[in-house]
Amino acid sequence: MRVLLTANASYVPPRGGSTRSNLVWLEYLAARGHDVRVVAPTAPADTPEKAHRLQHDLEEQEIQVSRVKTDHKLGFEILKRGEITVYSVQDPAKLRAVLRRKIAKYAPDWVLVSSEDLGQTLLAEALDASPGRVVYLAHTPQMFPFGPASLNPNPAGAALVMKCAAVVVIGEHMAGYVREHLGREPVVIHPPVYGKPPWERRDPDKPGLVTMINPCAVKGISIFLALARRFPQYTFGALRGWGTTEQDLAELASLPNVKMLRKVKHIEAILRRTKVLLIPALWYEGFGLVVMEAMLRGIPVLASNMGGLVEAKMGTRYVLPVRPIEKYTTRFDENRMPVPVVPPQDIEPWAEALEELMENPEIYRREADAAREAAMRFVPKVKPSRFEEFLLKLEPNVPERAAPRPAALVPPRSALDRLSPEKRALLLRRLKERGARR
Repeated sequence: MRVLLTANASYVPPRGGSTRSNLVWLEYLAARGHDVRVVAPTAPADTPEKAHRLQHDLEEQEIQVSRVKTDHKLGFEILKRGEITVYSVQDPAKLRAVLRRKIAKYAPDWVLVSSEDLGQTLLAEALDASPGRVVYLAHTPQMFPFGPASLNPNPAGAALVMKCAAVVVIGEHMAGYVREHLGREPVVIHPPVYGKPPWERRDPDKPGLVTMINPCAVKGISIFLALARRFPQYTFGALRGWGTTEQDLAELASLPNVKMLRKVKHIEAILRRTKVLLIPALWYEGFGLVVMEAMLRGIPVLASNMGGLVEAKMGTRYVLPVRPIEKYTTRFDENRMPVPVVPPQDIEPWAEALEELMENPEIYRREADAAREAAMRFVPKVKPSRFEEFLLKLEPNVPERAAPRPAALVPPRSALDRLSPEKRALLLRRLKERGARR
């Protein structure tokens, strides 16, 4: 099976939970012998500082990348990340052209379009170039063309999503969101990001950090900073993410009890140092993979009541209220994200919950036990092969009037690749017999 994924987000290094989810699926497919490719933009490196940070991130996360070739005309590099081929496009304006060319040359069985595609330009290109063979990976509600959380509601974009062979979500809460606001029944497939058992439990009596991952406006850095100021006796840890701006870094650096954490290959290295995880998101979340990862290790999580975070908490305590972001300015920050208007927050419920966990060992242990038990019920049910099985069974929904894919677009070996050894031998024998008769 040939699979091509595209998104308007970097995959070298990966950017956020959506790319983590997609990569774990792609890596599984590649390990199973499928031909897997990615068309995505290059991570921003247009200044010496950004270039240095990019290289630093790759080294810290131990991401091994080899450069195979550079196409100077369209401005992309062909990279190998393990068994996955990545077409890393330097100029975002050329992303669609590269996608179209690779679909034409590669003739994938399935084109996966991740929702990090504001405006649905990549989705439109994929549907046009490979009708009936496009799957929409619905990760980020803000990037959907439908629903109240969308940054750019667009009926035409929603119609494009409806044309896809399937819509995939990673949680039941998001399935309900898609069902209600798009009118389409999605497929729920949870990404197997949790590794293999046994999962080490963190010692509840051991001191540690109050940690936030991806501190930025939409993820609730205002609450994190307010708590760090309220509790100078606690050490807070901040792991820079895709949304963290230079201003965010400056504010974090201004507080003596905030420690900036290095990027890591496995989140386990961060969680091992974490006593309480903060997820004070101010926008609608699809699920919250790191919530489950922390709970699996017996780490209590204080999470906002935003979207799929409630599902990820699995009925455990400390789902806390926030005033969600409702407006955005017309400006974009250096991470190419619209600058939000962040409403004032009431941090008292957060302060009370944090102090209770940090100061009362009995309550902490009880919550740690409950968190781990809930995660241990959920994670073993996540089936790594589920995504592969789904794609193998999925049927293309080629429109009746759609022209068949030109034979020239299909590599000569593609039909043979699908034949069993026995059928190949039979075909070869018949061809020889036909030649002999001539």
